[in-house]
Amino acid sequence: MNRVKGRRRAKWGCLLVILLIAAASCAAPMAGVLSAAAQLSAQEPDEDETGLGGGAADIPPTMLAAYKKASHTIGRHVPRCRGMSWPVLAGIAKVESNHAAGRPIAANGDIHRPRILGVLLNGSGAGHNHTVFPDTDGGRWDGTAGGERAVGPFQFLPSTWQAMGRDGNGDRVKDPHNAFDAALGAAVYLCGRGRNLHQRDQLRAAIFQYNRSQEYVHHVSRQIEHYRAAATSSSTSVELGQASGTAKIVLKAALAQRGTLYSWGGGNANGPSRGTCCSPSGASGAGITGFDCSGLTTYAYAQAGMALPRTAHTQAAMGMRIPASSGIRALRPGDLVFYADRTGAIFHVGLYVGKGQMVNAARPGTRVRIDPVDAMPGYAGGARLL
Repeated sequence: MNRVKGRRRAKWGCLLVILLIAAASCAAPMAGVLSAAAQLSAQEPDEDETGLGGGAADIPPTMLAAYKKASHTIGRHVPRCRGMSWPVLAGIAKVESNHAAGRPIAANGDIHRPRILGVLLNGSGAGHNHTVFPDTDGGRWDGTAGGERAVGPFQFLPSTWQAMGRDGNGDRVKDPHNAFDAALGAAVYLCGRGRNLHQRDQLRAAIFQYNRSQEYVHHVSRQIEHYRAAATSSSTSVELGQASGTAKIVLKAALAQRGTLYSWGGGNANGPSRGTCCSPSGASGAGITGFDCSGLTTYAYAQAGMALPRTAHTQAAMGMRIPASSGIRALRPGDLVFYADRTGAIFHVGLYVGKGQMVNAARPGTRVRIDPVDAMPGYAGGARLL
């Protein structure tokens, strides 16, 4: 994110994707970044989304709240900045740490168990780094006085954080391992002296400053567009005029459950139910009455007199398959929408309502809601049962 960091950041040109397969039920996987320090495994949030305007299924709610707060308060720190929005910050954080995947995120934004640390920049070649960078923080943020590491969900170098760090959560500490602090610091860094991020060239210049790689700029820009689409198409109003009679029954049943809690293993043909333990990240639905993804679709179709098998991957064997190569436009209201890991194994299902949107029980910590079909990775086509 500065000249020094840019030279060591070629490793981000090749991102590895970590996907979880839910054996008994379904949950959203998350793409992850590997460093020499640690492999980031998938994390599921423990609270519902908060903040203004739109969301995306792969962002833990506290992280999303941090992005939104930073975008709304940036004017106090860089008054001339224009166009800062949560999708811009989400695009950066997606590439840098996959939204702190695999880390518990406290309500105040702290991410310390364990900290997110990049490779030690000692010229060893790890992460394509061949230059030695001396320590600047005495190990305060990166855990070592023997060199520098990028730290936190936005992967600041300690030297950059010294200049750009901000207190985003009001605890009077500027901590790059805190989601609110790091998001605000990243917003300040991207805004510079007062960029207009509504303008494409200035946005790309800001991303390039963060990491001096055109490949990185392209990758982050795609992520930003993804989150912008999620923010603008997350309307709660749904028109069912194009749905058939049976499809309307199914969709109305699912839409009536908006706001119901996600529960791992929860939901059946009769409605929401207590779930089971445990998801791949250890989240239990045993004390939660609600739906997981396939529980919701099972319930919705049952209201039209149709029995579905209970899991996402078995539901994918039903009806007429609609290949992913046909695109989202091939879907019709009432179709099942599937997501797969990189081996092709189905792990998640939603219910298509039209106009690129689906009813979705996304993951532990969320509620049944409307999401864009492309708000989740691994789109694997659909199935038409009606």
